[in-house]
Amino acid sequence: MKKSSVVDLLLLLLTIAVLATPAFSDLVLSKVERRIDVTSQFARVTKTLKVVNSGSESVSEFTLTFPKFLGDNLAYLSVAQSEGKGKSKRHLVILSVEAANPKGKPDSISFYSVALPKPLNKGDTLTLEVVAAFTNVLQPFPEKISQADIHLVMLQESAQYLSPYAVESQSFSIKLPSARIESYTNLENTKVQGSEIKYGPYKNLPQYSYSPIVVHFESKAAFAVAEKLVREIEVSHWGNVQVTEHYNIVHRGAQLKGEFSRLEFQARPNPRGISAFKHLLARLPPRAHSIYYRDDIGNISTSQMQSDSKKTELLIEPRFPLFGGWKTFFTIGYGLPLSDFLFASEGKRFLDISFGSPMLNLVTEKLIVQVVLPEGSKDISVITPFAVTQSQEIKYSHLDIAGRPVVVLEKNNVVPDHNQNIQVYYKFSNINLLSEPLMLISGFFVLFITCIIYTRADFSISKSSPAYLAKLQWDEVLATLQEVQSIIQKCLATHDKLEASLRDLSRTGDIQICKAARKSTDSLLKDLSKELKPLLAFLQSSPSASQIYLKVEELVAKEKELQEKLMAKHTTVVEGYEKKSSGRDIENRIASQQQKIITLKQEVEDLLEFIDEI
Repeated sequence: MKKSSVVDLLLLLLTIAVLATPAFSDLVLSKVERRIDVTSQFARVTKTLKVVNSGSESVSEFTLTFPKFLGDNLAYLSVAQSEGKGKSKRHLVILSVEAANPKGKPDSISFYSVALPKPLNKGDTLTLEVVAAFTNVLQPFPEKISQADIHLVMLQESAQYLSPYAVESQSFSIKLPSARIESYTNLENTKVQGSEIKYGPYKNLPQYSYSPIVVHFESKAAFAVAEKLVREIEVSHWGNVQVTEHYNIVHRGAQLKGEFSRLEFQARPNPRGISAFKHLLARLPPRAHSIYYRDDIGNISTSQMQSDSKKTELLIEPRFPLFGGWKTFFTIGYGLPLSDFLFASEGKRFLDISFGSPMLNLVTEKLIVQVVLPEGSKDISVITPFAVTQSQEIKYSHLDIAGRPVVVLEKNNVVPDHNQNIQVYYKFSNINLLSEPLMLISGFFVLFITCIIYTRADFSISKSSPAYLAKLQWDEVLATLQEVQSIIQKCLATHDKLEASLRDLSRTGDIQICKAARKSTDSLLKDLSKELKPLLAFLQSSPSASQIYLKVEELVAKEKELQEKLMAKHTTVVEGYEKKSSGRDIENRIASQQQKIITLKQEVEDLLEFIDEI
């Protein structure tokens, strides 16, 4: 046991020893039977309390107590009056239970007040059945294990019933998942029978009796905890209830230390992955259909489904086995027949459907249930068998106008005991059912009319109209601009050949080849200039090109200036080679020309880009 846990127990015993609360002395528990089941990841406690009023005045409430470390992890609590024994035992009524804060209450004890169905008079007896579920009370010990280690957990409890009332007779039993018990607290009247440990009976226990025990045992249960679960239940009056559940699950058992070996796990899954859980079982309603199971990657095929007239079981297997501390995210969805869950009562419709997750033995830290009602639903109310946080939202879907009302129910620390039915009441007029079909009919009608008008109408432009003539003129302008661009591009390519001849001259020193290239370039540029003249004349005379012609004229002038500078550079370089001047001397002579050439090239490129955008 951890040192901190021992200290907590000693403080609890010390607090109880000095506690005096005479306000609870009128009642006596003549018989107490306690049973705790720890075969799953949470502890489920059932108590049968036979209450006797030994005082002179009637009593209308009963007080339940739990040690603080248990009360802080209480997930579910139900108290019912019962009568009879064995198979003939039946519950008469579920009683109201609220957290209590009596005067002088010690911090080490949690108190709950139970309202009795009627005052208990002097000498009267009453039998109460208490069911409580606690999460996080089975602590992994050790907290970290290797892949091959078994999973051990530790439970702290009291062999004697902690109560503000005197107890005449009490017995206590612990149901373990297996007969493998590492250690347990051995007190007087303690017996071990297979996977069950029994303490007692103990007689004539005073108020606040407490005898701490610790049980250390093996647990193969799946410690699957949904950190967050969002259940969306969408109601359609066209005959279906669609349920979509988004799970964020973590293994809260002992964390895996060391590396995980997939090879060892697949070869020997039982001894090499005993602490991991490989599948989860969801028990769906009997007529569930269109079931799917997927995650962010896509559909997961490792699932099996069995169904009969009473239930539909979906066995799902994550993409990888989950060891302690590992997480997985997935979504399951299924459809349900509307007639099985929607009913009518006093002019209202109500949805009667389960609240919690269909996953067996799953603990949910935060559960959000979103009930999406049909558009047009109003006067909405919700009945739940336990306290939840409630709010309303609006959801927009296909063909919605005002949106669909959404009832949002939230609850923390949810266990399978919370998987009870809730009722969502609302008013809905059948006329609203016609809104979507009428919208579709109207939409198709408009589409067909539009198609008829489009096919029969003549949208062509008259060839004699000014708009058509203007379009023709503009098309001619665009074609002419493309020809101008092509000629200028050819000129620029010719410039590149001329500069290439100078690079060859510097490498070979052959002046005659360089002069021949100059002569060829001069001839080609003259031919291109002749081709350009009629195009410029057309643009100058066309009214559609009045604004564009200025840019074209500027482009031609810049290209002409660029030609002159290149020719001057070529002449200077050739003369330098003929005079056998040094390379540095030639570079100094053409430096100013080269700078101007670079500037002109950039200007020509900018003008070409501008015209290209037109």
